[in-house]
Amino acid sequence: MTLGERQGDEKNDSKYCGVETEFNDDMPQLLSLNIHGGFDFVVAPLMDPTYRPSLLVSSNGGSGVLPFAGSDLVLSPSQWSSHVVGKISSWLDLDSEDEMLRRDSEITLKQEIAWASHLSLQACLLPAPKGVTCANYARCVNQILQNLSNMQLWLRVPLEKSDDDDGNRSPNSMGEEHRDSWEMWNSFRTLGEHHSQLSVALDVLSSLPSVNSLARWFGEPVRAAIINSNSFLTNARGYPCLSKRHQNLLTECFNHSIQIVISGQQMQNFPTGTSVSNSHNSNNQSEGVEGMQRHPLRSYLDYIAYLYQKMDPLPEQERFELGYRDYLQSPLQPLMDNLEAQTYETFEKDTTKYIQYQRAVAKALVDRVPDEKASTITTVLMVVGAGRGPLVRASLQAAEETGRKLKVYAVEKNPNAIVTLHSLLKIEGWEKLVTIVSSDMRCWDAPEKADILVSELLGSFGDNELSPECLDGAQRFLKEDGISIPSSYTSFFQPVTASKLYNDIKSHKDLVHFETAYVVKFHRVARLTSPQPVFTFNHPEDSTRKSNHRYTKLRFEIPTDTGSALVHGFAGYFDSVLYKDVHLGIEPSTATPNMFSWFPIFFPLRTPMCVQPGIPLEVHIWRCCGTSKVWYEWGVTSPSSSPIHNCNGRSYWVGL
Repeated sequence: MTLGERQGDEKNDSKYCGVETEFNDDMPQLLSLNIHGGFDFVVAPLMDPTYRPSLLVSSNGGSGVLPFAGSDLVLSPSQWSSHVVGKISSWLDLDSEDEMLRRDSEITLKQEIAWASHLSLQACLLPAPKGVTCANYARCVNQILQNLSNMQLWLRVPLEKSDDDDGNRSPNSMGEEHRDSWEMWNSFRTLGEHHSQLSVALDVLSSLPSVNSLARWFGEPVRAAIINSNSFLTNARGYPCLSKRHQNLLTECFNHSIQIVISGQQMQNFPTGTSVSNSHNSNNQSEGVEGMQRHPLRSYLDYIAYLYQKMDPLPEQERFELGYRDYLQSPLQPLMDNLEAQTYETFEKDTTKYIQYQRAVAKALVDRVPDEKASTITTVLMVVGAGRGPLVRASLQAAEETGRKLKVYAVEKNPNAIVTLHSLLKIEGWEKLVTIVSSDMRCWDAPEKADILVSELLGSFGDNELSPECLDGAQRFLKEDGISIPSSYTSFFQPVTASKLYNDIKSHKDLVHFETAYVVKFHRVARLTSPQPVFTFNHPEDSTRKSNHRYTKLRFEIPTDTGSALVHGFAGYFDSVLYKDVHLGIEPSTATPNMFSWFPIFFPLRTPMCVQPGIPLEVHIWRCCGTSKVWYEWGVTSPSSSPIHNCNGRSYWVGL
């Protein structure tokens, strides 16, 4: 039984909730009790916890049958695969100074994973490392991963950080060792070469680290959040509930497709006769199957279901973008390549963008022509890069809205789009208003100069689709006092944790993919600090500036309460001033709502950079211009130096 359905996000894995169980050699009964109790899967030990290889060898020479929880025949293959996550023995200590314990742990780990693989389980839960070091544990897990098929290994990591959020620390804790469990995870996965099948199961405790500290985990490969019954509070009606901070954490887990696992024992005696779900206005069925005793953790499950069901439906824009989440796309090459009809159609559906353009053109027309001259003066407007005509339409609608006379030149280099424009001319009755020009704007000799120059040449990073080069070429046919829409645009950079994107790039096993900037709809990404501006371009450009080459150095300070974080690369955004107070952009703090034409861009690092609290992150970025291409180079110099990525545009460039 799932937690419920969230409209628009029916395929979200986080609607499945599991329960952590003790060892039971009657696996069919264990599964039946928990599935009928309302849970979707069990996290169950596969091996008798009393088993030790050294004891088995000494008692019968090593020829005994391993004490697994039943044979593979006790459940169907689909039951094992869909409803069981293997829980590896918690006594394992692969970095123990006790050689026998260490050896027993190594043998048992490999035996249990081999058994889980035989059962075709989708995942196994590994116990948290016991001590300060985890080198041998990570080595053994990495050995196993080299030959593992598709099974995920979830490393159990307690969600803790030594710094208290309120700055207060218990007097009794001053002598205790305080640590950041993220450091332990980072050490483990680095020793394991960032393997894509190694992920995290967070142990959610009764107290939580700061919001910034929690946020970095959403860029990590977290598959599950295990919440113990002792982390719950009791509400006024006597039912379990969670603190507001825990509720917010679980909502973020749901949004990031992280499954919830409930563990522990029933901590309170709950009222009878009314279900906890009813007390929270939930529609989830809380009663057990007829004739069966109610599951002792059912009230906790009902509360989790209530939290899931009270989330807002997924917005329409998010539904449209679901298939693009964390999917790496190469940016467009609009000068080298002609766009296809399907690409045009996708962008033309972005009504928000064209409403903003229409507003900008309307303001420019009113400023250009006073009301008393509206009937006598005709404004010359050129749409450069007209595509299939959406900016032509927006400009004509702005003219109609303001009562201004307009003469439009639609300049387009794509011969296929020119066919569409000529068809529109007849369908819309634009013959007397619009002149279609089949030419590259950089080569066209205009018959007259324009009052207003309109373009939509912006990329995810502002200038990455060569808007500066195109508009510099078109600027010669703009009047000296003419208006360019957009009038300026600025790119932005932001360090991010993006484990999934890093692993996807790493899977190509080459340098080229690590030196390519990708357009991505970010999902499992942690933004570590606020974006900073990189390059700004103004149009019309001051003639004293001859080059579009740019260089800047940025210094980021990650909030100290975040703790350490791993930077896999940088998110890129843009913000554009179309005209005066009309803007368009995707920089998170000022992003234009309900607009989907641009996803952010991602500049990866070949080697992820670990940034400690209080240590600045310095990154350098260049925009380089050649005779036939434009490219970016980037590199980090603090806290340590990385190679300069994409030297001479050897891996990634935009063709002129």
